[in-house]
Amino acid sequence: MGGFFGAISRHECVLDLFFGTDYHSHLGTRRGGMVVYGCKGGFQRQIHNIENTPFRTKFEKDLTDFHGCSGIGCISDTDPQPLLVRSHLGLYAISTVGIVNNAEALVDRYFSDHGHQFMAMSSGKVNATELVAALINQKEDLVSGIRYAQEQIEGSITILILTPEGIIAARDRLGRLPVLIGQTQDGCCVSFESFAYHKLGYHDAYELGPREIVRITAGGWETLAPAGEQMKICAFLWTYYGYPNSKYEGVNVELMRYRNGEIMARDEQRRGGLPEVDYVAGVPDSGVPHAIGFANRSGRPFARPFVKYTPTWPRSFMPANQDVRNQVAKMKQIPVPELIEGKKLLFVDDSIVRGTQLRETVEFLYESGAEEVHMRSACPPIMYGCKFLNFSRSNSDIELIARKTVQELEGDEGQKHLEEYADASTQRGQCMLKSICEALGFDSLGYQSLDGLLEAIGIDREQICTYCWTGKE
Repeated sequence: MGGFFGAISRHECVLDLFFGTDYHSHLGTRRGGMVVYGCKGGFQRQIHNIENTPFRTKFEKDLTDFHGCSGIGCISDTDPQPLLVRSHLGLYAISTVGIVNNAEALVDRYFSDHGHQFMAMSSGKVNATELVAALINQKEDLVSGIRYAQEQIEGSITILILTPEGIIAARDRLGRLPVLIGQTQDGCCVSFESFAYHKLGYHDAYELGPREIVRITAGGWETLAPAGEQMKICAFLWTYYGYPNSKYEGVNVELMRYRNGEIMARDEQRRGGLPEVDYVAGVPDSGVPHAIGFANRSGRPFARPFVKYTPTWPRSFMPANQDVRNQVAKMKQIPVPELIEGKKLLFVDDSIVRGTQLRETVEFLYESGAEEVHMRSACPPIMYGCKFLNFSRSNSDIELIARKTVQELEGDEGQKHLEEYADASTQRGQCMLKSICEALGFDSLGYQSLDGLLEAIGIDREQICTYCWTGKE
């Protein structure tokens, strides 16, 4: 995944850029970058590795050297960026969020002659942002180039470009991620997360439509290319990725999660399948609001049987060594024995992808004295790895626990009946639930239905991407 923030002002904007970018740290764990433009100093750029040290810590010492009234920053889960590019379109900085699935094919098609080269990363792959810039530079102006790049890319790409004249923001052609503009009397900002600029004193001003391209200056913004009619915004923004006080397409993340939990409990009560439990709890952190909604509707008390200790290890997957990552995950889970010993517990998680950490969590709960552990997923079974935003990315769909279970139950034949397996009311669906329960150690398992999830989000379902559940684009 990844996040981005840009600011442009009549005055120095470095602090706004720093804090606004830092507020996107929940969206990526690998690289952080900022580039600032000033009339006297030109472009100034810095990129740091943030795998083991937070963005804020790495960039604090750079602030005194940065000077300018405009800039863009990013948190990247993939490539080092922003990049500085010099071409016939001038000198500009560029940052992207998304995924280019056909990167090698694009390099072979457009840049295979002796006049083109790319800097390879340590993995040997091309930096996707550099490739996007090369595609943009095929055209005679930035707007035409952006449109051209987005049309050529299989996947998705949202783009921020910093020029001496201002910031150009381009939302992905199907709007899979949000792009929002905030404004003060002194300038404007552009952001993935709305709360990032609220804390800096900006108010909501504009939300780009899919495919829309705008130029942002200190005085406002103008549309350079109009929005398209079709949108497929990612549903996981609400269920998992998004920060609680952000909103997308007018829908607040935290409120959506409450509604989602309420709908799950409502539907389970109607089916008569709600187990008798002492407490309803959320798997920290993003499962908690779903669980609050579930508890409120079901009438079961909400509790926190375990909490995460995060001051020293905010992300369990940060260490490079797998054994260390596993140990850190265990060290983070601090039990509250009085809420676990002899208790029947129902947990709600935001999703179940591979199930590895969830299995360890259940083992931890039983070791801590739980009598029963029931699990509920706040979204349907994930059947397909995301090919648009790197969510649930994997080498193979069979790594996903739902697909793996189907393969174990019925082999290749089962892969022809994924829609049926995803439906808990069918025999195949019940078989899958039972098998996952046995594999992960749950006393019962339930998934939110696709209809229930879309009801909780509350916008036109045709505008929401559900590929990872249905396989339909």
